[in-house]
Amino acid sequence: MWIGDWIIGAQANAEGQELSQEWAQEDPVVGPTVAPSPSASVDPIALPQPKDGKDFGIVHIPRFGDDYAVKVAGGVSKPRTLDKHKIGHYPGTAMPGQPGNFAIAGHRTTYGAPFGKIADLRLGDAIVIETKEGWYTYRFRTLEYVTPQTVNVLDAVPQVGNVADGERYITLTSCSPKFSNVERIIAYGVFDSFQPRSAGPPASLAGAA
Repeated sequence: MWIGDWIIGAQANAEGQELSQEWAQEDPVVGPTVAPSPSASVDPIALPQPKDGKDFGIVHIPRFGDDYAVKVAGGVSKPRTLDKHKIGHYPGTAMPGQPGNFAIAGHRTTYGAPFGKIADLRLGDAIVIETKEGWYTYRFRTLEYVTPQTVNVLDAVPQVGNVADGERYITLTSCSPKFSNVERIIAYGVFDSFQPRSAGPPASLAGAA
């Protein structure tokens, strides 16, 4: 099974890298221009909620490998998103860089296992969402394990409620333990910066230490 995941995962990374190259070759989205630097950041560009199954971004997690580049699409249905070796966005949760909780899901085993290494994340690791508009960088904070019924991890403020505190969070969800769905493993992060495509790739894409 792990060989199959390796093959499908490599294909998923290749597809994500191809989409990234397509965006790089297009005319930059009109917007603020800043010089590339480790701290370069401007106000994030707001994105519309994606249609079900529609690709809108690429997830880069240097901790998972320099070549890790998995497409993220609208919805978390298995036939339209997750089983197509993609990461899914929970409908109604925040979009990248916007106040609230940008919540996404991915398989931990099978279909390329995009979140197969989720338990390897370390404090401060970059989780970068690339879109046609630019790169949204979040920083990993903590992991926890919950029951499948603990849906408040998707709240605007995870496990607190749909309150407006102005903060920007990211939540990654997957099954736990591996090859089981008895629990869910949840990874939380906080927003760090946005870099428009006109500024070039951010320093956060550098390999993990």
